[in-house]
Amino acid sequence: MNRIIAIVFLAISHFAVAQKSTEMTKEKSNLPKTDKLVVYQIYTRLFGNLKTTNKFYGSIEENGCGKFNDINDKALQELKKFGVSHVWFTGVIEHATMTDYSKSGIPQDNPLVVKGIAGSPYAIKDYYDVDPDLAVDVKNRMKEFEALVKRSHTNGLKVIIDCVPNHVARSYHSDKKPKGIKDFGEEDDKTKTFDLNNNFYYIKDQMFVVPSEVNPPVVPKENYTEIPAKATGNDVFSAKPSINDWFETVKLNYGVDYLNNRSKNFEPIPSTWLKMRDILTYWTKKGVDGFRCDMAEMVPFEFWGWVIPEIKKVNPEVIFIAEIYNPQTYKQYLFEGKFDYLYDKVGLYDALRRLMEGHGNANDITRVWQNESGDFSNRMLRFLENHDEQRIASKYFANDPYKAIPSMVVSAALHTGPVMLYFGQEVGVKPTVAEGFSGEDGRTTMFDYWGVPEFQNWVNNHQYDGGKLSQEQKSLRKIYAEILKFTNENEAVKDGKFYDLQYVNGNGQTVNYNDQKIYSYLRFTENQKLLFICNFDLEKSYDTGVFIPQGAWEMMKININEPVSYSLKEVFEKSMSSTEINQQTKSISTKEAIRLILPPNSVTILEIR
Repeated sequence: MNRIIAIVFLAISHFAVAQKSTEMTKEKSNLPKTDKLVVYQIYTRLFGNLKTTNKFYGSIEENGCGKFNDINDKALQELKKFGVSHVWFTGVIEHATMTDYSKSGIPQDNPLVVKGIAGSPYAIKDYYDVDPDLAVDVKNRMKEFEALVKRSHTNGLKVIIDCVPNHVARSYHSDKKPKGIKDFGEEDDKTKTFDLNNNFYYIKDQMFVVPSEVNPPVVPKENYTEIPAKATGNDVFSAKPSINDWFETVKLNYGVDYLNNRSKNFEPIPSTWLKMRDILTYWTKKGVDGFRCDMAEMVPFEFWGWVIPEIKKVNPEVIFIAEIYNPQTYKQYLFEGKFDYLYDKVGLYDALRRLMEGHGNANDITRVWQNESGDFSNRMLRFLENHDEQRIASKYFANDPYKAIPSMVVSAALHTGPVMLYFGQEVGVKPTVAEGFSGEDGRTTMFDYWGVPEFQNWVNNHQYDGGKLSQEQKSLRKIYAEILKFTNENEAVKDGKFYDLQYVNGNGQTVNYNDQKIYSYLRFTENQKLLFICNFDLEKSYDTGVFIPQGAWEMMKININEPVSYSLKEVFEKSMSSTEINQQTKSISTKEAIRLILPPNSVTILEIR
């Protein structure tokens, strides 16, 4: 059976040759004792929704919506038991929507500038309020959120929410801002395209034009009017953005004059900097433990280098995670922008995705740490799914959630940095129909009300016991739980050094070692040494070996001058393993490769003793 993980403990000692190990940069203070965070992303309005109507462009009444209160003690306890340390509640802050809450005192949004019935959680409408969709009692929505934060902490989980610094909804207006706080744009000089103290950019003397293709499912009561037009969120300085632009959002001005060679104007401190600091302070004081910062690289790193220390004065342990896609700016945003962690999307995610799809090259994993993040790998957040990406089980990706198992081990255990899962990844969520604005694209909708049937099987009427999961889903979830348990409990994974073995095994150096499909590496501390061998080939097994060079043994402080006996110990139940593990003790030569049979789509983890 190819859907396998074979994790075993092996005892060995010795070999020969040399390579430098990557040292993890630890230039941080006031942060968790370990970087091995396990983040579980919850799309809050989908997580607890029990309705199964799933009507295309269905209303909140038709398709239902999860609530803060649905994420009860049992749900949080099960996530903690699963191995999670941080819960990222996505879509908490109030955003533009086609759902009418005017009876609750919330101004109605024009459907012409909203994506989807529920709306995008990244088109923030009021930075000082929470999404009314998520409340049982809309008038007490903030209290319900605060109770969720308290529940999370009581159950041993840290809370992360989104910070969306680059743009806001076109309808942005805060009716819940604290006394003395000025709204974005409230004091702008709209006669100027750019001004240091303006919060928005303006296209003078022009009216904003909604893309002609926009045809909302809710009929607008009036045309949308915006004069002068504001620049659109994805840096479109035109009154006529396209349907493919973030036309529903407005770009915030951090003192960069984009139409004047991107000149930087940071003195005195721009108005937007001060307003965003106040917003981050507000949520930090509510007990939020961290912020996932949307499109952080579209905001100047100088702002982050100023604001993050300001927020850490409020809570020194708060963490900041940057969504970032340009490896050329990684060091800037880490060391000058002072982010704690960065997304590893264009490096490791893309490399592993190709392998899961059957056309990747395992040597790309080596290139990631060598060329992008080798000296700060502990600060790269690894993941295989999130709200932006297609589901692994979808036909647009791997079409089978079990194909992700070797990649999940690499994501969790390649280095000491954090790993993230998206809700339902562990039970094989597989979107197959159009859900609303985003159509049928292999993703779980960001924009509309929906029930996620595979995940509802685990939710099981808010019992969160997996009572309706199929045997296949239970098996998959158990594998994920075992991976997280392994990650959390082994010091070599949490705190150890890293050594890549591709260079001494590839290019025909080790018999039958296909370095395009096999990837091997070491993780080690003084007390524990682990050897990882991943076979990403979805069809072929390999009767091969892994050679460990002299330099690696020396770094692990193991004497290479004597043969040493070793024993094998199976970690998972036999039903989880694809191979019969030989339990007998053996002696081996320090100059030979460790012989292994690697089943298709498998992982073997061996402890060196």
